[in-house]
Parts: sequence; structure tokens; C-alpha cells
Amino acid sequence: MTNVLGLILAGGQGTRLGVLTEKIPKPAVQFGGKYRIIDFTLSNCVNSGIYRIGVLTQYRPHLLNKHIGIGKPWDLDRKGGGVTILQPYSTLTESVWYKGTADAIYQNIEFIDEYEPEYIVVLSGDHIYSMDYSEFVYYHVSKGALATIACMEVPISEAHRFGIMITDIDNRIVEFQEKPKQPKSNMASLGIYVFSWEFIKQVLIDDAKDESSDHDFGKNIIPKILSTEKVYAFPFEGYWQDVGTIMSYWESNLELVRPIPPFNIHDSNWRIYTRSEEMQPAYVSPSGEVRNSIVSEGCEIFGLVENSIISQGVSIGNGSVIRNSVIMTKVEIGDNVIVEDAIIAENTVIRNNCRIGLGEYAESKYDKKVYNSHITVVGMDSMIEEECELGKNVVIANDRIVPRGTKIESGGFFF
Repeated sequence: MTNVLGLILAGGQGTRLGVLTEKIPKPAVQFGGKYRIIDFTLSNCVNSGIYRIGVLTQYRPHLLNKHIGIGKPWDLDRKGGGVTILQPYSTLTESVWYKGTADAIYQNIEFIDEYEPEYIVVLSGDHIYSMDYSEFVYYHVSKGALATIACMEVPISEAHRFGIMITDIDNRIVEFQEKPKQPKSNMASLGIYVFSWEFIKQVLIDDAKDESSDHDFGKNIIPKILSTEKVYAFPFEGYWQDVGTIMSYWESNLELVRPIPPFNIHDSNWRIYTRSEEMQPAYVSPSGEVRNSIVSEGCEIFGLVENSIISQGVSIGNGSVIRNSVIMTKVEIGDNVIVEDAIIAENTVIRNNCRIGLGEYAESKYDKKVYNSHITVVGMDSMIEEECELGKNVVIANDRIVPRGTKIESGGFFF
């Protein structure tokens, strides 16, 4: 794969994750007790033999930059390749953000040309999946394609959420529908592309001159290149999940604790690499109990954990019960606390005798589009003082102190 360059689009905010992405970009959100979302795409690259990678960041990039660093956990700290962080930059005439996914690649043409790649693989840094990109590239080459798009069959009822590809018997794409109300197919684009570099380079240059364009691959570039008759769909049959909503994020995490999970993070032949703090082994006290859960290193469990994801460095006090929840790194949970159907973001402190995620579901009084499930979300670096009660579908903002004895009914918020 020496003639291939990987480009990971990691600049998105992920607004549908609400407070979870107010301080960090979506690719930096924790997942699975140990990882951050971008780890899956980075690991796919190195497992596929792609060791020349550019990561395009934009929204609040500090944590993501620190996490990736020089790429050592992924064996990307090497000469003649490795990983490079690419952020928007100033020129003599202007200083602009990336205007869209295609513009992000266009603004880094000089970086790409330095490697003289024959092919580029354009990837999203905010999906959970395993894919061998070498098979993807070989498929592209075997078809004599100029562009190849990874696609997956989805239920026809969900097709309106995706870019939909209509293909012929040879998987050549003959028509593209962007989030159609009446889809003609259920073959959905995953936002994962292989392009022959010299071809797509000229397309991007022409698109940059088009003032009416949104400079987006899905909206603009793909429809423009279909006339070449060398654009193909690559059928993907593995696990792929866009954890772009509170509900999908919570469900995808808890799928990991099933007896036979749909996505196997324990596959020794396809390891997921990450940068994480070295911590002592997890400890479960005689009074503690863990059922059907993932508990990461550095944890101290004195209560009951059931059907949950417990990240690194979490402490759970005596008599506390954690059910059906995602608890992120370095959360402190006191004694006699109940947490149910919740996402607790990193560095949060929950004092004794609190009740979180209980009661009946109610619509959000803050933002119905984002908080539209029964999941209660507590933002990072917050503190819930003693004897507080938070119902279902409650949201607590980042960096907040909820005073002792506060009661927030289902659907409520604290900002």
C-alpha cells in the first residue's frame, strides 16, 4: 500500500451528541471504555497496511491533536510516512475554515502531492467499524475505477438518512440520491472513498472555482463525477455504525456487552489501538459485583455494575448501582447512588445518595431534536451534589455544579 495515502476527516462537531461534543469534536468522544471514536479509523488504516495518513481537524482540535500526537500507539511514528495533523491555515490573501469535506481535501493538495500517491482513501473519523482498506483499494484497481464508494445495504425505511447509490449489475453507480424522500435503492454510502489521485485532484480544483458549490463530496463531487462511467460501489457487509445521536451512541456501547456482540473489539487479528493512561488493574471489592459489563483498568468497584461500560479510572462507592449506562473516564460515584439508562461524561463527580435516570420518560424541555430518548446525559467536568434526583431524558451541561438536593423531572435540564 505504498502508493496509497489515507486522509481522515475529523473536523466535525457532531451537534446531535449535544453536551458530549460541546468541548471536544465527535471523533474525540470516548467509546467502549477505553477508546476514542477516531481510534477505529486509525486502527483500520494500520491494520490495512496504510502508514501514510493525514488527519484533517477543525472544531476544537486540541484534545484530538494531543490524543494522536506523533502516532506512536498506532505505530505511525516513522520516517517517510506516519501521521500528520492538518488544520485550516492562513495564506497571504485569506484565512478560512474548511468549507466542506471536499474543500478540506482541496486545501491540502500540496501535502498530498508531497507523497505522490496513486490513490487516496478518504475516510470519516467519527464512525465505529472495522474494514480492510486494502481490499477496498484492490477492488477499485480491479474495476479500473476513477472513484469507488463503500456502500452498505440499509433498511429501506432508513434510506432517507443516507446518500443512496443506484447501481447496475456490475456495481457501477448510475445514479446518486442525497437523502431522498423516496429512495430508489437501499444501497447507502458510508462516506468512505477511494479515488485515483490525479483524477480527483482536477475535480477538486474545478469545484473550488464554483461559487455555487457547497464543496461537499456527497452533495457536489459525487454527482459531478458520475458522468465518467468509472464510479463504482464497493459492497461492505461488516459492522458499521454512525454513533451520531445520543441513542445510537448509547446503544452501540451497550452492544459490546452482549454474549455475542455484533462488533468484536477483542479480535486479536484486528486490534484496536489507542493512546490511554497507564493505570493499575481494576479492583472489585468483596461488596462489589459486576454483571455482564466491561470494566477498564484503574477502576474501583464497591457497588453493583450491571450491563454497563465502565471506563478507565472510575470509582463506584458502596451500595451504588449502575445499570444500562456508559460511564466515562475518571468519573467518581459516591455511596448509595443509583444510575440507570445514562451517559456520564468524563471527570464528573456524583456525590452520595443521588438518583439518576429514574422515573418515566418525558420529552425534552431543552432540545427535542437532540435529547429525544430516555437517556439521561451528564456533561463532563460536572458535579452532582448529595441527594440529587434526575429523571429520564435529563441533560446537565458541562462544567456545572448541581446543588445538593436538586430535583429535576424527566425531560428537564440544568445549564
